[in-house]
Amino acid sequence: MAASIRDVAAAASVSVGTVSNVLNRPAKVAPETVARVLAAIADLGFVRNDAARQLRVGRSRSIGLVVLDAGNPFFADVARGAENRADEADMAVLLGNADEDPSREARYLDLFLEQRVNGVLITPTTDDVPRLKRVQDAGSPVILVDREIEGSGFCSVAVDDVEGGHLAASHLLAAGRRRLMFLGGPQSIRQVADRLEGARRAVDAVAGATLETVEMPALSVLHGRAAALAMLEKPAGRRPDAIFAANDLLAVGAIQALAIMSGVRIPDDIALIGYDDIDFAAATVVPLSSIRQPASLIGYTAVDLLLKELAEPGGAHERNVRFRPELVVRESTTG
Repeated sequence: MAASIRDVAAAASVSVGTVSNVLNRPAKVAPETVARVLAAIADLGFVRNDAARQLRVGRSRSIGLVVLDAGNPFFADVARGAENRADEADMAVLLGNADEDPSREARYLDLFLEQRVNGVLITPTTDDVPRLKRVQDAGSPVILVDREIEGSGFCSVAVDDVEGGHLAASHLLAAGRRRLMFLGGPQSIRQVADRLEGARRAVDAVAGATLETVEMPALSVLHGRAAALAMLEKPAGRRPDAIFAANDLLAVGAIQALAIMSGVRIPDDIALIGYDDIDFAAATVVPLSSIRQPASLIGYTAVDLLLKELAEPGGAHERNVRFRPELVVRESTTG
């Protein structure tokens, strides 16, 4: 039979209230008493009933994190940064993978509310502000991660994706490329739309430059490969001389189709740049140029914003943090 808090109190010769203080407010208890209670906990193998504690205090020690695609290393790094900051605050991160599916995202939001999480960090699949407002109105602050929704009132941590798209296309144009292709996912995903907008601005500023848009159903390696193979069915003169992929996974798939499966020379025949600068980008068969986002810092900062919002809802702290993207040049665009 599992040891109870009363068993710990009896073993340490203290009251149940003292054991509770040791577990929740140790600064209120004399150090020698804390040591005695902790020794009793260790001897008895006591594990606190956190579900019961949540019912009493109305809140857990957890934070919900919903990402677009847990299979994308970018979001793994975001989660790692969030976990590091949460650990500093003696909290834990519960991860939900929306898999670019709004209905799945909604189920995670409901689950996190049932778990009474301290707050929700989310890279939303859509701009469904009312749904996120319901989460916040239920007592769990919402922090947007890698996204902003203008006028929503939510705190956010993001990168300027319009600038990032402009950087990527401008780099290709500066290398003399004029027939660009933007390889993206659903434009309902705001990051995809913003990166495309930045690329369009760069292309529109250069006489004779064109931008073809290819929209795939998901931002995955398999879809990048399929898009590149479909592009190769065109006559050589109608193919792009450069591809800007909306993320590195799409770019990796395109490299597989072009350099490995089809013998296309990168960058001689087609230059290629991705977005996110995941760890694997530098290790592809042709090292991938990319637009770097500080993924781990984004996650860390999002939890930091949440903690400030919990301490001072709607307070004077910085509410919208925006990092600048960085161009990382490798062999896929320079040869």
